[in-house]
Amino acid sequence: FVSYFPEASNREEVEDNTPEPESHIFIRIIICLFPTVDFLRNLFSKTLGISGEKVLDELTLEGVASYIQSGKCKNIICMVGAGISTSAGIPDFRSPDTGLYANLQKYNLPYPEAIFQIDYFKKHPEPFFALARELYPGQFKPTVCHYFIKLLKDKGLLKRCYSQNIDTLERVAGLEGEDLIEAHGTFYTSHCVSFMCRKEYDLDWMKEKIFSDDIPKCDKCSSLVKPDIVFFGENLPKRFFTSMAMDFPRCDLLIIMGTSLQVQPFAALVGRVSNSCPRLLINLEKAGGVSPLSCPSGFALDFSSSIHLCILADVAHISTCDDGCLAFADLLGWKAELEEMVKREHEKINSKAEEEQTAGKAESGKAESGKAESGKAAESGKAESGKAEVE
Repeated sequence: FVSYFPEASNREEVEDNTPEPESHIFIRIIICLFPTVDFLRNLFSKTLGISGEKVLDELTLEGVASYIQSGKCKNIICMVGAGISTSAGIPDFRSPDTGLYANLQKYNLPYPEAIFQIDYFKKHPEPFFALARELYPGQFKPTVCHYFIKLLKDKGLLKRCYSQNIDTLERVAGLEGEDLIEAHGTFYTSHCVSFMCRKEYDLDWMKEKIFSDDIPKCDKCSSLVKPDIVFFGENLPKRFFTSMAMDFPRCDLLIIMGTSLQVQPFAALVGRVSNSCPRLLINLEKAGGVSPLSCPSGFALDFSSSIHLCILADVAHISTCDDGCLAFADLLGWKAELEEMVKREHEKINSKAEEEQTAGKAESGKAESGKAESGKAAESGKAESGKAEVE
């Protein structure tokens, strides 16, 4: 302990039986139990593989933007939840007043989550399909956040987007199947729920059933047909697990947006990146709180510690996802490009919707015209029949 008590090196080596002061004993205990920060940093570097190199210049959105601009960041993974779609008019799940679970009283459910419970669905499918009519894909436009992810793809920076959402807005924004892991499933395909059948149905078939107020039944075995979204009590898609094992070790920036990180196993993905990988959260509130037990594994997000022993760079930007992405794009020099993309793509969607509406009116007009002609023909037939009877 000479380094901690310099005066000891100048003392003559004489026998001293004087009891050591209690204060000195206390200091010795503190030193033994609580090593210096440098010691801890070195320990974590050796045992957990944390690089001693500083990844971000500062633990802010500006620091993350500088990291991307440095060219060292080439494999970005995005983890997204319902919060990225709320500005499109799609409710999230857990907001107290506007969330989906807070507005399901009209379906007379035993508890809100029941609408997505597979066992409840098999007995009472009506609430789910009524809700599906309200939330069906194709009725909403992607948000600024969706197009920011598309911009990452266009820049060659996106490794993969892992989504909890079933609204398919990532696909509408331009992400393709290879870019996207729909962890909680998709409306694009549907299957018969019978394990003995499992017949597949496409999007158009399911859409017709949903909007005709019919409960979709299998035309082969008459069992229920369910969109391939993952209900509570069902397994996640196999591709979620196979891609996870390949993608996350290669990730050099994890961007988490619009999720409370409360649903497993999706939430556990934050701990699968390397200990030197920066993690950015863009959300209305902090998520994935730190705990002493989960910290060494890299599972929890830690936005409070300036030492960041658990992970070198956790950054929280508290805002809406759209505002956060606009601010991020501005720092990257992409804001004008992002805004132009949103404007251009929304105009395309509006134009297509107008064309479909016009075509629908034309078809409706033809149908009405056909009915009118049929009516006239029927009246004419009656008249001719009447003449024949008179004659």
